[in-house]
Amino acid sequence: MYFKKHMAEELPQGNPDVLKELLIYKMPFGKYKDRLIKELPVSYLEWFAQKGFPPGKLGMLLQTMYEIRLNGLEYLLHGLKNKR
Repeated sequence: MYFKKHMAEELPQGNPDVLKELLIYKMPFGKYKDRLIKELPVSYLEWFAQKGFPPGKLGMLLQTMYEIRLNGLEYLLHGLKNKR
């Protein structure tokens, strides 16, 4: 019981506003300009993961979307979309 309690305390708390941004933020440049970040192909996100994500908010959102796809967590976005 001690282990479970302390593990839960150590888990990072996510920011739900970041997930909401993925529903409305559009790619500002490149081949997928004006496409929502959540709709970008995984191959594009993988390319950024290899080459480096851009700085700032865009990079953070792209990296978050990459991690969501990598870990099969897309359902987190579907749940938000249904609540809008």
